[in-house]
Amino acid sequence: MSRDQALAAIEDYYASGSFEAQLARRIYFKTESNLPNCDDALQAYLDDDIIPYLSDMGFTCNVYPNPRKDAGPFLVAQRFESDDLPTVMTYGHGDVVAGYDDQWDNKMSPWHITKVGQRWYGRGTADNKGQHTINLAALKTVLDTRGKLGFNVTVLIEMGEERGSPGLKDFCAAHKDLFDADVFIASDGPRIQPENPTIFMGSRGVFNFTMRLDSHSGGHHSGNWGGLLTNPGVIMAHALASMIDRNGKILVDGWRNTHIPNSVRDAIAKLEVGGGENTPEINSNWGEPDMTVAERVFASNTFEVRAFETGNPKSPANAIPPSAIVFGHLRYVVGTDITQLMPLLRTHLDQNDFNDIKITSERDPMHATRLDPNHPWAKWVVKSLAQTADGEISVVPNLGGSLPNDVFADLLGLPTIWVPHSYAGCSQHAPNEHILESISQSALRLMTGLWWDLGEGSTPKKAS
Repeated sequence: MSRDQALAAIEDYYASGSFEAQLARRIYFKTESNLPNCDDALQAYLDDDIIPYLSDMGFTCNVYPNPRKDAGPFLVAQRFESDDLPTVMTYGHGDVVAGYDDQWDNKMSPWHITKVGQRWYGRGTADNKGQHTINLAALKTVLDTRGKLGFNVTVLIEMGEERGSPGLKDFCAAHKDLFDADVFIASDGPRIQPENPTIFMGSRGVFNFTMRLDSHSGGHHSGNWGGLLTNPGVIMAHALASMIDRNGKILVDGWRNTHIPNSVRDAIAKLEVGGGENTPEINSNWGEPDMTVAERVFASNTFEVRAFETGNPKSPANAIPPSAIVFGHLRYVVGTDITQLMPLLRTHLDQNDFNDIKITSERDPMHATRLDPNHPWAKWVVKSLAQTADGEISVVPNLGGSLPNDVFADLLGLPTIWVPHSYAGCSQHAPNEHILESISQSALRLMTGLWWDLGEGSTPKKAS
């Protein structure tokens, strides 16, 4: 049997409607992990679909409770063929965000696939049921074609990623022996452009915090007290203006990160960011100065105001509000010491006479990770994908967004490669989430070729 036969088989799988049917079954499970009373659906997704599917492929499947009592379970599935073969760890998450059932165009149901042109609509099509369905189907195709994989596999499916992966780090720390592998290969997030096969090898971290100013008790009539009482909204606006300029440059000492390794800079220079259907227009003058658009989103820190509230925006009163609150976060790259972010902010605010503003960090930040583009596994994966695509692969050193990749890269010590099967305009986390037929077909071929090559005996040697 040959690589070409495996690629032909995965094309038949798609053309026969089997991919659509498989994905439709998984979309039907309302695995909304950020809503109450979702436990049964989270468990059923594993018990009624994923476990039977993997068991038929010769995997040993075990479901583990989450160390966090309020979070969903983990599935660990393993197929072992030989001590002499490389082992790959792969991952997906079966939970989704809320369906927002009544907000989809044309009364579409988020729990059924609706096909409109190239788009397949449904909650989880892009994030992440569609992506791990592609990877598992490609894995099964290689197994059916070759009769064996030619490597060992550990599959981790979590059911709480949309809640920030509670318990994931503690679970992996307690079960490190389950995840001894040569490489981590999984799929999430978007391609750099819909038509460009892409890999990324890490993600920016995210650090969330709040700033609050309480100036006085209760609101007070602005006619009687205007000019006499501090307006906390005005003070907070000035505090924000001291932290970031009108063009998005960070002004807090120590919060910027302008060092870009040469291998990262070279990879980023080849990337085209933005454009495409359903994507906003980029402001080329926003963000870190003297950086390209790609460098700003993939290689620098960015501060964002997530929300800013003072008074009652939904029902404004002619009164001086008692308080103001800002919800902010920093997306940050490797090299940023997050233990210093809050002390640096406190120093900045105090030096600018904003001593009364209280700051609080949110727990469980996602940490920044990045695999060097010249790493042997990165180069090996690019070579395999390029052979299948018959063209160049876009290499993103780290995703602009955040994933729990630090668990796999730092805690488990694995080289991490992500091969995304979505695109930036997919509306994930919003009504009308969808995948594109063209990307799904391409991704099925790419992953079949990749899994096939893993079993050919030409992979990088495991670091001692």
